Amino acid sequence: MAQPGRSLQTADRIGFATSMLCAVHCAALPVLMALLPTLGLGSQGWVDLDQGIVVFATVLAATTLTVGWRRHRAYHAWGLLLPALLLLWLGAFGPFHAHGDEQQHGWLHWGLMVSGGLLLALAHLANMRLTHRASMLVVTKGQG
Repeated sequence: MAQPGRSLQTADRIGFATSMLCAVHCAALPVLMALLPTLGLGSQGWVDLDQGIVVFATVLAATTLTVGWRRHRAYHAWGLLLPALLLLWLGAFGPFHAHGDEQQHGWLHWGLMVSGGLLLALAHLANMRLTHRASMLVVTKGQG
């Protein structure tokens, strides 16, 4: 029989891994964008990819943290998630989201996305730990 928190742990692990990959991607993107023209490539088609990823990350994080909260009843992970989502949404949909020649605030967009991605990864990590701790308490109470 599968453990009750197994799918939640898997979702949090996926969220943590993708958030870390997102932060690394956002950190490396300025270098990649500078190298694209030298390789004869352009950035067409990538313009709003980060917006789609932010929406997906929001739905995944809100779902896993809600299910996790129902198990552990602690708000620590939400304390990381809310500022993470604020930074990500401001970076992806705010006035600093621009591409190409119109991007005047590139470093601000970059900073918002990288810091938001790191906070999002930490929120998933906190939720994993809180859920694991809560499941260990249930197992311990059931044995004693």
